[in-house]
Amino acid sequence: MKTKIRVAVIGVGAFGRNHARVYHQLQQSGEAVELAGIVDADFSRAQAVAKEFSSTAFRDAEELAGKIEAASVAVPTSHHLETARVLMEAGVDVLIEKPLASSLSEADEIAATAKRTGRIVQVGHLERYNPAVQATLSLLNQPMFFEVHRLSVFTPRSLDVDVILDLMIHDLDIVLSFVQSPVREIRAVGLPVLSRRVDIANVRLEFESGCVANFTASRVSTERIRKLRFFQPHQYISIDYARQDVIAIRVDEAVAMALVRGQSPPPGSGPVPGINIQKPAIKPGEPLQAELEAFLEAVRMRSKPVVSIEDGRAALALALDINKAIAQHHERANLAVLKSAP
Repeated sequence: MKTKIRVAVIGVGAFGRNHARVYHQLQQSGEAVELAGIVDADFSRAQAVAKEFSSTAFRDAEELAGKIEAASVAVPTSHHLETARVLMEAGVDVLIEKPLASSLSEADEIAATAKRTGRIVQVGHLERYNPAVQATLSLLNQPMFFEVHRLSVFTPRSLDVDVILDLMIHDLDIVLSFVQSPVREIRAVGLPVLSRRVDIANVRLEFESGCVANFTASRVSTERIRKLRFFQPHQYISIDYARQDVIAIRVDEAVAMALVRGQSPPPGSGPVPGINIQKPAIKPGEPLQAELEAFLEAVRMRSKPVVSIEDGRAALALALDINKAIAQHHERANLAVLKSAP
């Protein structure tokens, strides 16, 4: 029998409410978890969500001491450090929504507190648990070029951060995990459109491995797109995050060389000689459920999470460096200097 883990959700806006919903669903399905508390700065909202998911509302995280073993932290980014610190010092393991913190110094303080208190910290980079991303892992060998698009229609949520920390950071984390190489060069441009922070940005990264990645992120689009495409020797792979779909196109080198020499392709080489198209088998699922199940397993087993605090810090560091590159571009272009992320 698995030990039941009592959990709470701190901050039940759009993201936090979904955490509460999935914890409740896991509890209802017989998983060894109990949604024991809901906290929000707006106590009436906490009460409403607690009632919806058969839990108990609390006014602040301090009240949860001794009542829970784990918690999702889904408060605004500027409050991640103080909220996570209160919980960890009370013996609570935490899943912190992305981005990990507002600054590297705050991220390092979260890491130091986790080490001092012996707590598990998982960072909420949700796309790691997307079935399409999971299906792609076995196909990786030497990715050399990425083209990534993440476009959303405008909503008033998450305006405490720019589009890099709001949207693009998902893809920065995925590409960092795929490439496994330090970033060598950053070129970036971004502009505010409907908010006082950057709402649309284009970024080009070059890695020490020679890999190049282009990213476009927008929260002022007329359509919703979540796609990542990359090339590696003799192969092209396309991931559609939203559809949870992967297409892999491989070039059969021997057949391709035969065609170059003017020779006939061998029998059975397919409708397009030298080109093999495959769609890996994918079991559809909700990434958030997979993320929370992984968090609960890390808490139960006292193991390092799939998305560790080091991963969260690396994605945050890159995002902040991109913001610096955008500010430098503004100066070169004589644009008004924007208020960058803290």
